[in-house]
Amino acid sequence: MLIGTGDGGAAEALARVDALHTGLTQIALEGGDLRGIAAEVARVLDVGVLVTSTDGRERAGALSEAQRTQLADHDLVDPTGRVRVERIGGHGAVVGDGEVRTLRVAAAGTDLARLVCVRPGAPISSDDVHALERAAAVAALVIIREQAVSAVENKYQGDFLRDVFLRRAGGEEYVAEHADTFGWDLLRPVVVVAAEIDPPGPDEAPVARAVRRQWQERFAAAWRQVGRGVDPGIPCVDFSSEVVSLLPVPSGAEESVAGEAVVRRVVTAVAGDKGGGRRPFSVGVSRVAVDLEDLPGAYAQARRAVEVGRRVHGGGSTTFFDQLGLHRLIALITDDRELEAFTRDVLGPLALATTEAADLRETLQVLLDTNFNVAEAARVQFFHYNTMRYRVAKLERLLGPLSSDPHLRLDVAVALRVLEIAS
Repeated sequence: MLIGTGDGGAAEALARVDALHTGLTQIALEGGDLRGIAAEVARVLDVGVLVTSTDGRERAGALSEAQRTQLADHDLVDPTGRVRVERIGGHGAVVGDGEVRTLRVAAAGTDLARLVCVRPGAPISSDDVHALERAAAVAALVIIREQAVSAVENKYQGDFLRDVFLRRAGGEEYVAEHADTFGWDLLRPVVVVAAEIDPPGPDEAPVARAVRRQWQERFAAAWRQVGRGVDPGIPCVDFSSEVVSLLPVPSGAEESVAGEAVVRRVVTAVAGDKGGGRRPFSVGVSRVAVDLEDLPGAYAQARRAVEVGRRVHGGGSTTFFDQLGLHRLIALITDDRELEAFTRDVLGPLALATTEAADLRETLQVLLDTNFNVAEAARVQFFHYNTMRYRVAKLERLLGPLSSDPHLRLDVAVALRVLEIAS
């Protein structure tokens, strides 16, 4: 539907823009939401409309199934349902005989959302874009209002869940009833999931605190949206540096570790295909908490799992507490000073943070992995056999008879794992 071709078309286009603006303003003044805005734009302009997050997660829409299918057919929707707004861009993309456009929804220089407009049968004209810009401005007002309300609600919910983890929220009956006012279901088996955005890499430029806060807010919003899609009774709160969710564990599920299926599903949906500038993140998952009494311990397990998982496996990892192996036992020791003393007593000078100590620790780990097979260890480290024998002799001078004392080897192996976690 092309407009703007002559005085009559221009007048018609202007009238339609004004009518749309009036309708949208009325929706905003009456407390309407993004769904109402999307429906009004779709009705007036005869297009399909989505309001998404800045990274393409649908927040509201007025889009037919045929239009959704066409977006998917043109690879503009990822497997998790996220619209690939970064592929559409401001100049649009071809969809059938028409096109799809995205407009930035912003206020005071801050990105709030994206307005996605789809017209498969014809191009989107400049007059349509002008009307959509008006719609984006009104959508920004609605989003700011919603954010103000949501910020208060999220703060209150976060404080309450933190009190539950600290055992100061009250009796079980009160906690369950209070959680119910949030729409949460706490009276079922859950795993506590702690998710943290990975810190910027060494090759990335430093970012301002305001930018990091924007990352965190977008991250928390993604977890809440995905969680609601899985089960509306899932608690999901932002603890400033982490997002904590309580995911239900289906009974009778055949899984290698409890809750694995639902955790993988949610993590995959939050991660999407890394479009829209989202940050990589790490996740820690607790054992199953069967009742409210188990939640504080489960939260501690989830936090420990994400911490150990990132150190052992690097960023972007999902670590289950029950799969930490020896790290799981080490994680149960809360006194860091005791762990440090253990590594110093067992490893002696090899516990120091020096290049020489790190080099010898690497050789020691290879020897342990090969059951002190000197020839195999030399091959793994590309050393001459005599060089490896010299290193073995040096290690035994420092630590004791490693090659002949299995108990000492066990102590050394554990100390190396403690050092791996603590470093």
